[in-house]
Amino acid sequence: MKSDKLLSFKLVPSSVVSTALSVAVSVAISATLLAPEGAFAASQNTAAAKTAKAKKATKKVDAAPAKVAKKAGATRTVAAKDDDARPTAKKRRVSYTMNGRHHTAVRRVAFEPRQPTVGQAFGLHETPDSLMLRSGVAYVVDQNSLEPLFDKNSHAVVPIASISKLMTAMVVLDSKAPLTEQIEVTDEDRDYEKNTGSRLSVGSVLSREDMLHIALMASENRAAAALSRYYPGGRPAFIAAMNAKAKQLGMSDTHFENSTGLTSHNVSTARDLVKMVNAAYQYPMIRQFSTDHSYDVYTGKRTLAYNSTNALVRNSSWDIGLQKTGFINEAGECLVMQSTIHGRPVIMVLLDSSGKYSRFADATRVRTWLDNGGADQQPHITSADAGGAGT
Repeated sequence: MKSDKLLSFKLVPSSVVSTALSVAVSVAISATLLAPEGAFAASQNTAAAKTAKAKKATKKVDAAPAKVAKKAGATRTVAAKDDDARPTAKKRRVSYTMNGRHHTAVRRVAFEPRQPTVGQAFGLHETPDSLMLRSGVAYVVDQNSLEPLFDKNSHAVVPIASISKLMTAMVVLDSKAPLTEQIEVTDEDRDYEKNTGSRLSVGSVLSREDMLHIALMASENRAAAALSRYYPGGRPAFIAAMNAKAKQLGMSDTHFENSTGLTSHNVSTARDLVKMVNAAYQYPMIRQFSTDHSYDVYTGKRTLAYNSTNALVRNSSWDIGLQKTGFINEAGECLVMQSTIHGRPVIMVLLDSSGKYSRFADATRVRTWLDNGGADQQPHITSADAGGAGT
């Protein structure tokens, strides 16, 4: 009996423990089975939230390019309209970029090549010559006998640009006006035809002599213009005097319309210019002023240093007694000189030369040819002439 009780006492705790263990196991299994479901649900909720947020962000990002594309489309539409409205350039276009400090600007400009000179338009440069000069017109004569030594299109009537200032100087000196008289530059002396500039500002005051000096040596246009305006009777009387002087010298194919040469209507021939150079050479002041290397003038405001437009006067190998350069687009590069070459005084006229320094190179070719006795071997150089039979 006692042993039976003991046995049942021992069995109860085992069943209890077994039951407890079964319950614990069930709870654990339930917990194990239920926990992933909750975690999965929570994970789903978090992922859904992140996905929604990402979609929202994506919509914003996608919207930005759409707006940019819309604006770009509008810009292209406006640009297309502007291009349609803009006239098509007939000239070749070039582009350049201007870099600023804070921005970059790109501007498109029309490139317009220089128009041909009158000589080029009439084919003067196609005339062959034995010296292969780049001047369309060339005429060289012995100053003492006026015998032609070299002739290329000497009868052609062409613009002469600032070579005109030699006639301006003769008319000024012929007037006997006081060289010390003060002359003021005004708006009337500006170049309204070619719109060229000048170092001689409006309001500058110089003597007539100084005006003449820089007009001949440095081809100062406002000085030449002011000289004509101060002539007795004014500028119209001065131009009339220039043409009267030309007629007096036998320059039958010459015409002047202003004192500077800044017009294509100041025209002459190489043969006529030989007569003008020979006449100007008789004025000591023109010889001196035209061949000076440099000269300073005081304008009443400041001192200006001028230099000769002819580099050959600074070359000691040349003996130049008178010279004048000239240039406008219609005339090309021009040069007239009196020089002693190989012991012979000659007058040289080179007109419508192509290239900034080609007129000086042509003068050197002529001098070399004369030094080598070319004129003695063949004194009359005949070439096709645009205005006459030649010589």
